[in-house]
Amino acid sequence: MQTFRETDMGLVSRIAALQDKSSFKELHWEGSFEDYLRIVRENPRVTRTAFQRIYDMILSHGKTEYIDNKKKLIRYHFFHDEKFGGRDAVYGLDVPLMKLVNVFKSAAQGYGTEKRVILLHGPVGSAKSTIVRLLKKGTEEYSRTPDGALYTFYWQLDKKNGDGQTVQQQYQTPMNEDPLLVIPEEWREKVFADLCPPDSGFKIPVGGDLCPASRLIFRELMAEYKGEFSKVISHVRVKRLLLSEKDRIGIGTFQPKDEKNQDSTELTGDVNYRKIAEYGSDSDPRAFNFDGEFNIANRGIIEFVEVLKLDVAFLYDLLGASQEHKIKPKKFPQTDIDEVIVGHTNEPEYRKLQNNEFMEALRDRTVKIDIPYITKLGEEVRIYEKDYNPQRIRGKHIAPHTLEMAAMWAVLTRLEEPKKHNLTLLQKLKLYNGKTLPGFTEDNIKELRKEAAREGMEGISPRYVQDKISNALVSDKGEGCVNPFMVLNELESGLRHHSLISSEEVRKRDRELLSVVKGEYEDIVKNEVQRAISADEDAIAKLCGNYIDNIKAYTQREKVRNKYTGQYEEPDERLMRAIEEKIDIPESRKDDFRREIMNYIGALAIEGKTFNYRTNERLHKALELKLFEDQKDSIKLKNLVSSVVDKDTQEKIDIVKDRMIKSYGYCEICSTDVLNYVASIFARGDAKD
Repeated sequence: MQTFRETDMGLVSRIAALQDKSSFKELHWEGSFEDYLRIVRENPRVTRTAFQRIYDMILSHGKTEYIDNKKKLIRYHFFHDEKFGGRDAVYGLDVPLMKLVNVFKSAAQGYGTEKRVILLHGPVGSAKSTIVRLLKKGTEEYSRTPDGALYTFYWQLDKKNGDGQTVQQQYQTPMNEDPLLVIPEEWREKVFADLCPPDSGFKIPVGGDLCPASRLIFRELMAEYKGEFSKVISHVRVKRLLLSEKDRIGIGTFQPKDEKNQDSTELTGDVNYRKIAEYGSDSDPRAFNFDGEFNIANRGIIEFVEVLKLDVAFLYDLLGASQEHKIKPKKFPQTDIDEVIVGHTNEPEYRKLQNNEFMEALRDRTVKIDIPYITKLGEEVRIYEKDYNPQRIRGKHIAPHTLEMAAMWAVLTRLEEPKKHNLTLLQKLKLYNGKTLPGFTEDNIKELRKEAAREGMEGISPRYVQDKISNALVSDKGEGCVNPFMVLNELESGLRHHSLISSEEVRKRDRELLSVVKGEYEDIVKNEVQRAISADEDAIAKLCGNYIDNIKAYTQREKVRNKYTGQYEEPDERLMRAIEEKIDIPESRKDDFRREIMNYIGALAIEGKTFNYRTNERLHKALELKLFEDQKDSIKLKNLVSSVVDKDTQEKIDIVKDRMIKSYGYCEICSTDVLNYVASIFARGDAKD
């Protein structure tokens, strides 16, 4: 028994050793009002408003500026959620997030948006809730850092107990106000100028009045001490304020419920009937619980889930809270608040708001930020890779391109048909994803985006795709490996019962797009097998270099130096045409194609970039097909569908499989499946010989 106790104490000691005592002490700092004034003088930014603090919090994580289709964009690293391992990372929404951060920036500088409700609007599953969750989580974490420190106070009062003895009683200010609010309003200008001189570049933004409970205590103490402020202030103890959603400190969440079971006291607090006997009246603020969501979210952020489903009575509270920064608790005067109000809603609810003339006041006090679905394939893929990766999925292998094909279909359903007749929806998807197509410049891509104003506001939700990937993973099919066809079949079968598809016409279009994706997958795996057979990136780069040298000489009417003989010769027309014919460039168009490539290389050079054949999809494909043609005789893929494969061919097949496993992420099962699938295509004569 003694041994167990010793072991037990040893474990407790080891656990206790994990505690950072100095950090705990710093986070739970307490001091006098005088101590707090010194802190403010050293760092006036501890008095920032909720908007200022959230804006600074976002910037503290860093940002990256980049150019996308000639447009300067900013990627805020905060929304990558790196602090928490990327669990709530938001991808592909840099433009909407820039608009959101600009609202915070404007509000932080007092330009008017601090008096608005921020409304995130978009289709289901477009990351609205995730963005708000990130803001709440980030605000909470920031309050624990030295840069994000903020302070509140409690009253230390003398009270007589039942024996007539005087004991000290602590009364925590219920709305976590800034301690500077204790200073009477008429004195603040001079005090703040002394604490933070006008030339410091920062102005202390503390304004408004104490909450009713603290205001009553202040009045009673002033009366008791005959107006001696220094004696009143001796009862104030300042402490560090740590925001916490779980503890309902500085972060609130309000969700509509059944009308019979919900009233506005959930927002602004209610009478504490147990304390009425102690204080004698239900209009005594000390007998009132200032614990509504608006109260507890003071100094931080409040989230309104499905805000437009709120009853009208709640919306009136919302209007005052946003415009005047005041709330009206029952039986008490208007009470000042300082908090960011963020709501989110889906499209049908927003349409109702637009059509309701009685909601004009709310519309006028709302800043709407559209949060659409992702329309960039690469960013959509990242969503699924976050959930379905080797670290999280054990015991099953996900074949290459499985998540990519699911993402491709999801993005295609969200895109609007291009108005240009020479452009397919799939080509539009590739342009958005950074691929180059002949005849399309960055200006064209900007035009495509402008003409499709509602792009991303409709289509298939990532949640639907995630559900179908999960179905494929738990299925008995696939022998331990999930391939694209399994997921695409799940996506198709689920369309019959998809509750969010509004019409049979939409359902039909979504099915047709699945066929488009299957066709694209067929091309991808054919090319991948071809690359695995040729499997020589150096050879492709060398072939590309040779081609570029020849078309440069051709377009500039020069000769090419033969690397072996050192002699200058005419450009190799046979080589150039052998490559160009692989992508169906006719003889009549060869000059245009060659000039197009040279112009592209020149444009990159002006921007200080180096040409890479991978960025030009058509040229890349032509080079691979040419190299494959040169080497294809080393293995006859058609032999794979034969029941008899000779030893020499089998060895070559095994080499190709090994390359696919090592270079492209296939496993033994899916590499065999893909080779058989591609072999059947070659056997049908669908691929070029």
